[in-house]
Amino acid sequence: ADYLAAAIRLGRRIHYLPPYRGETKLQLSALLGIAPALLHDYKSVDLMFAVAEMREVKSAEEVAQMEDAFHIGYAMHSTAMRMCRAGVVEREIAGAIEGVAKSMGLGVSFPSIVSQHGETLHNLNSEGVLADGRLLLVDAGGENRMNYCSDHTRTYPVSGRFTAQQREIYDIVLACHDHIARIVRPGMMYMQEVHLEAYRKLAEGLVGVGLLKGSADDAVAAGAMYLFMPHGLGHGLGMDVHDCENIGERSFDYSLVAERAAQSATCLHRATWRLRPGTILSDEPGIYFIPALVDKCEAEGKFRGIVDYDLLRSRYLDFGGIRIEDDLLVTDTGCRILGDRTIPVTVEELEAVVGR
Repeated sequence: ADYLAAAIRLGRRIHYLPPYRGETKLQLSALLGIAPALLHDYKSVDLMFAVAEMREVKSAEEVAQMEDAFHIGYAMHSTAMRMCRAGVVEREIAGAIEGVAKSMGLGVSFPSIVSQHGETLHNLNSEGVLADGRLLLVDAGGENRMNYCSDHTRTYPVSGRFTAQQREIYDIVLACHDHIARIVRPGMMYMQEVHLEAYRKLAEGLVGVGLLKGSADDAVAAGAMYLFMPHGLGHGLGMDVHDCENIGERSFDYSLVAERAAQSATCLHRATWRLRPGTILSDEPGIYFIPALVDKCEAEGKFRGIVDYDLLRSRYLDFGGIRIEDDLLVTDTGCRILGDRTIPVTVEELEAVVGR
């Protein structure tokens, strides 16, 4: 406090990142004499970009730590799959995999999502009792002892066997997940190329099952994919999940520094993010059937002639949601999925493990 007070008296600039935790805001307020409500007005944009530029490109040593964190995630998801059977309470699985993460590292890298209501994004309610016929979505990861994180999602049937309808939608999501892992390469723009390509791939599958009419490109151009995947394809990953978006994307208007964001092109701002060798990002497409969103879009007359609302309502409103997620390391020529093995992901692999 004395050091900072002296610096302030000398008119020196104090650089800090935009805080979001309450205790951090109070600490900074006391140290700098800035009211908590005004802290964001004095944050250091220079430091924000410097940290993101430093942390986005991973060294070989950091990649090794990420591979170590992968093993924690692998053990967590394998445990969840073995526990999945009718009658188990979702929180029993959530608690068990949190124990795995704590026994192998520093604990979970974010609060685990373990829910049969996969259509509810970031659903932290795990009070449901698993029932045959439902799908269980588990989005979870671990943090290793050097603070590096993993983040994976798997979705599988409680009964241990996909229904024909579940498999049909699952295979669309898996095809998209695999497609992205094949095409990602350095130099690609995240939003304008990678995310849009995921939308196109999912749209092709939805046209194939009759939920979308016309061409996949027309559906994407009309914004209809928002109805089925209302989130970004992925995010940066490293010493945090959503690394480094937590440094301000959700609390800062980047239009104020649009030129700076485009020049930096880091994961700090997904709209201007250009992938580079050493970048690690998640690949997590999904298809969700969200009754409230269906009601809203249909009532507002959105996507008429593109979305088959009759089919959607008659067969899919109680479906839930599917997401599949792995972590990609961008290389000099393309990318690879992190890990020395694959968390079971195909229909056949999942059916051989779940509930066994």
